[in-house]
Amino acid sequence: MTDEAPAPAPAKPVQPRNPLHGLTLEAIVTALADHYGWEHLGELVPIRCFAIDPSVGSSLKFLRKTPWAREKVESLYLFMLREQRREQQQQQPPPER
Repeated sequence: MTDEAPAPAPAKPVQPRNPLHGLTLEAIVTALADHYGWEHLGELVPIRCFAIDPSVGSSLKFLRKTPWAREKVESLYLFMLREQRREQQQQQPPPER
């Protein structure tokens, strides 16, 4: 028997430049549905769970089983973030000289 303490668990890698880090799939789907609306979301990512009787629950169930659809949804979320950032930058007045 040894008096050694158990090794600490390895720290999770920090991903400061990854906008998806720490976000749940539910948060992503909810943000997209709020921003685009279900109808437009179904046009942008043509999958049945967005087009026919859409809900966050049915979308999560499908996206968790379907990697290609999840990738499309994550890509659209990143695109939405870039567009929002551009809109914010355009609304800010230019710096005074």
